[in-house]
Amino acid sequence: MSEKKKILIFIDWFLPGYKAGGPVRSIANITEHLSEDFIFKIITTDTDYSENIPYSSVKSNEWNTLSENVSVYYLSKDKLKIKTIKKLIKDTSFDIAYINGIYSFYFSILPLLILRKSEKKIIVASRGMLSEQAFSSKNIKKTIFLKFAGIFNLYKNVIFQATEKTEAENIKETIKQYKKIITVSNLPQKTGYLKNKRRNKKQGSLKLVSIARISPEKNTLYAIQILRQLKYDGKIEFDLYGSVYNENYWHKCKEIIKTLPENISVNYKNSIENYKVHETFSKYHFSFMPSKGENFGHSILESFSAGCPVITSKNTPWQNLEEKGIGWDINLSNKEEFVKIIEKCADMSEKEYNSMSENTFNFAKKFSEKSQAITDTKKMFDDA
Repeated sequence: MSEKKKILIFIDWFLPGYKAGGPVRSIANITEHLSEDFIFKIITTDTDYSENIPYSSVKSNEWNTLSENVSVYYLSKDKLKIKTIKKLIKDTSFDIAYINGIYSFYFSILPLLILRKSEKKIIVASRGMLSEQAFSSKNIKKTIFLKFAGIFNLYKNVIFQATEKTEAENIKETIKQYKKIITVSNLPQKTGYLKNKRRNKKQGSLKLVSIARISPEKNTLYAIQILRQLKYDGKIEFDLYGSVYNENYWHKCKEIIKTLPENISVNYKNSIENYKVHETFSKYHFSFMPSKGENFGHSILESFSAGCPVITSKNTPWQNLEEKGIGWDINLSNKEEFVKIIEKCADMSEKEYNSMSENTFNFAKKFSEKSQAITDTKKMFDDA
């Protein structure tokens, strides 16, 4: 029996953190599915995104065993230095470096600079950071860095992981020199232990939820504006869970919320830990997130896994939802269609709703258990 390959993962934030969203979930799902096949060593920080207080459940600046074949080194802010990363790379036994993201100095750029002349295999998961939407913020800094990377051939010996065809095209257009690009979708969360919860659903009443960061990318303001366009007498509640990344943007959201009629309410519920996500989705009728674009959309799959159908845009990998009976994907240019669908959901009977909910849960279960992404990710590491 051959020895298991060791994968050294670099990521800014990891479990028990949850405020950084999808990338944390992506790595957690990889280790959850593949820890029997590979040994994972993860280097990250000891605080969550936008937090200053370290996790109380971990030991900083040393290796923590999370589970069999999964260990994590949590760096404190005072130890987050070039020499520390250099020493960790030098002292850690590994076969493949798996780097998450593009622009983080300590967890994306520095590992590449240190490893560029080594014989180690390097995989970079761009996590949608080379997409058109990603360049809507900090555009100048990102452009300057990518020019620098091109001049110094930073990615010359790197394997890029794209999660779908469009991302692969973005990498080709943006990165001039690389070893190769492979397309491997993000892994789903394991669902074998999950159960679907039947909901009470009165006609003329609707509970919507979004579990995602409050940001232009997730289109929170657009969602609230859709609710303002409703000419509906029934009761509609829309609860928002997630980090506020942009206070000015959130202020605009709150100004629109003030103008909603009494029968329509929007409530901010703060961020929630990963282990509470499934339970939270199971308390609502539909997830409503008209996103401007998703690399994968973990929140969407987690909603499906809780039997909570989704109302989203066509800018995600999750397509033809109505045909599958698990929700709707609608063009953002068609606000009238969003209004029509939300009113349709509000008028839905309990029997009709719970039939759709059960169908949604079964879709997620089948997707997670038979996901090609599990086989493809294993092959990506085996072949690197």
